[in-house]
Amino acid sequence: MQIVFHIGAHATDQGKLLKSLFRSKSILAGRGVAVTGPGRYRGLLQETLARLDDAQPAPDARDVLLDAILDEDTPDRVILSNDSFICFPGQILAEQMFYAATTEKIMKLVNLFPDDQLEFFLALRNPAGFIPAAHELVPRLSFEQFLRGTNPLHLRWSHMVRRIREAAPQATVTVWCNEDTPLIWERLLHALAATDPATELNGIHDLLEEIMTREGMQLMRGFIQKNPPRSQARKQRIIEAFLDKFARQDILEEELDAPGWTEQLVSQLTDIYEADVEDIRQMQGVRFIAP
Repeated sequence: MQIVFHIGAHATDQGKLLKSLFRSKSILAGRGVAVTGPGRYRGLLQETLARLDDAQPAPDARDVLLDAILDEDTPDRVILSNDSFICFPGQILAEQMFYAATTEKIMKLVNLFPDDQLEFFLALRNPAGFIPAAHELVPRLSFEQFLRGTNPLHLRWSHMVRRIREAAPQATVTVWCNEDTPLIWERLLHALAATDPATELNGIHDLLEEIMTREGMQLMRGFIQKNPPRSQARKQRIIEAFLDKFARQDILEEELDAPGWTEQLVSQLTDIYEADVEDIRQMQGVRFIAP
């Protein structure tokens, strides 16, 4: 069985990818792909992994877990999404790195599903915006408490991706930049579901409907209907053109303000992030989805 873990990061799509896939649940079920409501597995999987701290999983642990998650039919592919698979928001910067528990949690998943084909999906985000946004998820912590003494200039997403690859060398790892998500939304849905781009899925414009004016969406839909794009690249260019003119700036403007942070620091973090993304794009065993 193919088991897909969409592991975040926090403060990226806020569950929207899973919601869009859920709109195509019946379509995907006909293709052997199961999309299950998160309430059926998030707590259960967390509890199962917690019990593995000092022990190997019981021989039937995998089957018991999947029986609780899935309906009667046994699918070929299961999609599970939880941005707290690795840790809860308050521990994002534990040990002064992104998601220090990555190796431990990924290895537990490998042990729990030893004979399954695992896939991990991860959205990256510029630390200049990610850190303040992630901190908002844990308002009980001050910004200093959330940072845990971390120097943000030392943070690298590539370190986390390498830990995933090392803990699960046989698994497929798919990565993208959250900043590109509006342009690649349809491709992400097909990648998560492992469906052919020709497969018609619901929800392919869900995100665009949130960030584009109603007028812009109507015009774009009409343009695409009259001028069907012959390639995904062409469709992305169309989306980019309409976003450029009709994007809702009140939603797209990213808050980069954090206590004590200067414009120079934000600029440095952005430069480091762009170089880090390029490093990830060159990694073997990583599929990078970009416009």
